[in-house]
Amino acid sequence: MKDIIDTAVAAGTFKTLATALTTAGLIDTLKGPGPFTVLAPTDEAFAKIPASDLKALLADKAQLTAVLTYHVVAGNVPAATVTTLHEATTVEGRKIMIKVEGGKVVLNGTSHVTATDIAASNGVIHVIDTVLMPPVAAAAAH
Repeated sequence: MKDIIDTAVAAGTFKTLATALTTAGLIDTLKGPGPFTVLAPTDEAFAKIPASDLKALLADKAQLTAVLTYHVVAGNVPAATVTTLHEATTVEGRKIMIKVEGGKVVLNGTSHVTATDIAASNGVIHVIDTVLMPPVAAAAAH
């Protein structure tokens, strides 16, 4: 079985994510023993970000690392568990809010989980349709 990085690369729909992880220097981490749960935005999810904003994000390693680690939860969290949670603490340190609406998992009220439980040797991948941005300040929390 492939690790999270090789599994995502093989899927062919996570090219922007792979580039971002390489730029941020997170490839070796996500090839590590884990286990990790990765909320993986598709290329289409990254395409929702205005090109100039995405370019700026890719040029700012600290911000890029924060955004990417906001998509990773320590441990192996399968969909059956995700649906029972109201929030999850990310590797970045802040929480993602989780809601189930109409049978679909919605993260932070904006990103929908479109595929779940893609197994990897060091964790699991859940595919999402919108890039999650860490809250900028505690005041912005719900």
